[in-house]
Amino acid sequence: MEKYEEKELHLSAEPMKINLGPSHPAMHGTVRVVVHVDGEVIVRSDAQVGFLHRGFEKECENSTWNQVFPYTDRLNYASPLLNEIGYALAVEKLLGVEVTPRCKVLRTLLGELTRIQDHLVCLAAMSMELGAFTPFLYLVKTRDWIYLLLEKVTGQRVMHSFMRIGGMKYDVTEGFKDEVLELLPKVEVTIHDVESLLVKNRIFIDRTVNVGRMTAEDAVYYGWTGPCLRSTGVDYDVRKAQPYLAYGDVEFDVPVGTNGDNYDRFQVRCAEMRQSMRIIEQCFDMLPDGPVMLDLPDISLPEKDDTYTSIEGTIRHFMVVMKGGVVPAGEVYSCTEVANGELGFYLVSTGGGGPHKCRVRAPCFANTAALSEMIDGGFLADVVPTFGSINMIGGECDR
Repeated sequence: MEKYEEKELHLSAEPMKINLGPSHPAMHGTVRVVVHVDGEVIVRSDAQVGFLHRGFEKECENSTWNQVFPYTDRLNYASPLLNEIGYALAVEKLLGVEVTPRCKVLRTLLGELTRIQDHLVCLAAMSMELGAFTPFLYLVKTRDWIYLLLEKVTGQRVMHSFMRIGGMKYDVTEGFKDEVLELLPKVEVTIHDVESLLVKNRIFIDRTVNVGRMTAEDAVYYGWTGPCLRSTGVDYDVRKAQPYLAYGDVEFDVPVGTNGDNYDRFQVRCAEMRQSMRIIEQCFDMLPDGPVMLDLPDISLPEKDDTYTSIEGTIRHFMVVMKGGVVPAGEVYSCTEVANGELGFYLVSTGGGGPHKCRVRAPCFANTAALSEMIDGGFLADVVPTFGSINMIGGECDR
C-alpha cells in the first residue's frame, strides 16, 4: 500500500468583518462599529455615530429664544438641566446680563445634582456591560431618588424645561434643602458599596485596567474634555479654568487619573460625584434670599399669575411667545462643564426673535471620535465596556 507523506496544511485566512450595531442593545442608539477581527483580536475598526435625524441646530434656528429650552433637554437626556443652564448662560452673555445671586447658587446646586445623576447612569451601564448586575441595580435606584427630587422642583421627571433666559421658571420647593441633604449620605453609601463590589474585584480589574487606554497627548489631540480627559492625567475643568455661576465661590477638587483606561474613567466619575456633593453642601450654606428671575420684559416670560390675572402680563406673554423677544445683534461662544466635558453654544443673533445660527460643541462627539484608536489591537469583548466608559450620548453626537 502506498504510504502518503504527511504535509502541513496552511489555511490562509483574512480578518473577519463584523458589524456591532446599530441595532444592538449595547450600541447606545444608532452607533455602528465595523470591526475586522483576527480570531478575538481587533485588527482595525471604524466607529460611526450614525444618524438620529435630530436636526437640533436647525430646529433652534427656526424657533424663538425661549422655545429652544425643550430641545436642549434632549441633547443629553441623562443630565438635561446642565444643557439648559449652558444655553441660558449663552443667551444671557449675548444680552449682557447676569442672573440674581440666588439663581446663580441654585443653578450651581441643581447642576451638580444632575451631574451625579448622569455619572450614576454611566457607571450603571458600564457595570452592566461587564456582567455586574448588582451594582447596576444599586446605581439606577439611586438615580431614581434624584429623579423624584427634580420632579418635585421642576414638575417634570426627565425633560424639565425649567431654566429661563434671565433665571429659572420658579424657586425650589419648600423642604428641598432637607430632602437633598437627607439624600446625599445615601448617594455616598451607594458609591461606597459599588466600589466595594468592583474596584478590587479580579474580573473587573482584568477587564478594565489597561483596556481602552488613551495617552494624555492623544486625548488632547482628539479634543477630549471632562472625565475622559482627566482620566489621562490632564487637570482641566471648565468650572476651574473659567469659573461661572457660583463655582468661583466654592471649594472643590478636580479628580484626575494617570493611565487613561476604563478603570481610571470609572474611578474619576466616582470621585467627581463626591466633589459634587461637596459643592451642593456649600451651596446650601451660601444660598441667599431673593428672586430667581430677572425682570426682562423684552425676552423673559412673566410669572403665570401675572399672565392669568393682569392684561399687562397677558400682553407681555403673548408678545414674547409670538415675537420671540429681543436679543441684540451679535455672536457669542459660551461653555460650561457638563457630565461628559465641555458643552459649548455658539449663537449668532441678527436682532430677530430667535437664533440666526446655533452651533453646539458636544463633548460626546470628540470622545467618540477616538473610539477606534482605543479598541484597535484589543479584544472584541472589550469593545462594549470601552464604549460604555466614554458615555456616548446619541442626542449630542448627531444633532
